[in-house]
Amino acid sequence: WLAVGSALALIAAFYNSHFVLLMLCGVLLYSTACLGLTVQFGYSGVANFAGAAFFGIGSYATAVLATHTAIPHVLVILISGVSAAVIGSLLILPVLRTRGHYAALVTIAFGILFKTFIEVNDVLGGPQGLKVPGLNLFGFSLNDGFSLFGLEISFYVPYALLSLAMFAGVYALVNALERSWVGLSMDVVRTDETAASTFGLHIVRWKIVAFTMGNFFAGIAGGLYGMIIAFVAPNNFTFGDSLLMLSIVILGGLGNIAGLIPAAMIVLILPEKLQFIQEYRFLLYAALVIVILLFRPQGL
Repeated sequence: WLAVGSALALIAAFYNSHFVLLMLCGVLLYSTACLGLTVQFGYSGVANFAGAAFFGIGSYATAVLATHTAIPHVLVILISGVSAAVIGSLLILPVLRTRGHYAALVTIAFGILFKTFIEVNDVLGGPQGLKVPGLNLFGFSLNDGFSLFGLEISFYVPYALLSLAMFAGVYALVNALERSWVGLSMDVVRTDETAASTFGLHIVRWKIVAFTMGNFFAGIAGGLYGMIIAFVAPNNFTFGDSLLMLSIVILGGLGNIAGLIPAAMIVLILPEKLQFIQEYRFLLYAALVIVILLFRPQGL
């Protein structure tokens, strides 16, 4: 609730500042995608180093469906999440047949293959990318600016509110999942697979549920993100971006969803304030991750 209140306060304070609201949308949507990574990594122990790839699948699916079909845009975003989950199912078998860093390498390879595929695919715009239509919600185009009580309101305000609603909804779902018997089962699978199987838990089933659910969350976040920035290109979904997402999850605390917002603000906003460290940002994030893992493994 503190995060929701803070986001609403920022939206109210910067109602006409395009850049601040765009950054806020990015923080909220990256945090939503990282909720999916938390379900995979923090709850069930499934390694996924391709978070940006599933985020990108959602963005590209939205670009194609919103441009070439008459499907309502709300359904387009949901279908984008389903697309990320379905394509992610191709990884389930190799991920389940490997463990530790070998499973991580499988997802890294997938992320690199995804970027290469969209770069050489002319149907998806190739290296130049694709334009994404703005979100149309119940006949109202969110890209059209509007005024309220004589004040000019940025068109990013509705997007920021939608991003906040998406994050709050997914957060509530993941929080309920953690407190349920489903979350307990995933935690046992992550902690000790031998003990889990001894007590009759179906390890493969829970890993598949966690992997599919996490990719769905990343897909819907990517779908809305694509509509907000109105353009998607391969360079938006690199392995480096996957590492940024992983940094957010670790900085916030593995399995600690309350720490994702402050961690996302550090990872996404700090480089904007410290332009001179742009070339060294990965070194900074790596140092932060090491410090967190050594001295505060529960996260921020």
